[in-house]
Amino acid sequence: MLTKILSVAGRPGLYKLISTNKNMNIVESMTDGKRIPVYMHEKIVALSDVSMYTNDGDVPLRDVFKKIKEKENSKPVTLTSKSSNKEFFSYLEEVLPDYNKESVYASDVKKLISWYNLLMEHNIDLEEVEESEEEAEISPEE
Repeated sequence: MLTKILSVAGRPGLYKLISTNKNMNIVESMTDGKRIPVYMHEKIVALSDVSMYTNDGDVPLRDVFKKIKEKENSKPVTLTSKSSNKEFFSYLEEVLPDYNKESVYASDVKKLISWYNLLMEHNIDLEEVEESEEEAEISPEE
């Protein structure tokens, strides 16, 4: 499911992919439900392609979300945008102790938590197997 949840550069929040064509995608805001066109020249990233820096390499965002979900018992994180950077970093330390302290910024942690809360609010399944992983194993017939 995270392959169809998108972050659009310059736009706050997350978006669900509704449809795709040659020149643009139609996406729906998970915040207010409004549908908007996103053109191919805009930077779009699927959450399934995002990862967090750790001292041992990158950890897929899906795995970080699962750790948060486990810690919070599937409830939203109670930190808000008014919480201090220190609170955000100490929270991240609890769920991802080996995160790279030079490469992960407070804004990244805030975005991570706001995205997690949006996913929980919309009951997005973090356990679901990605379609692209299954399709990668299927070779085209000639």
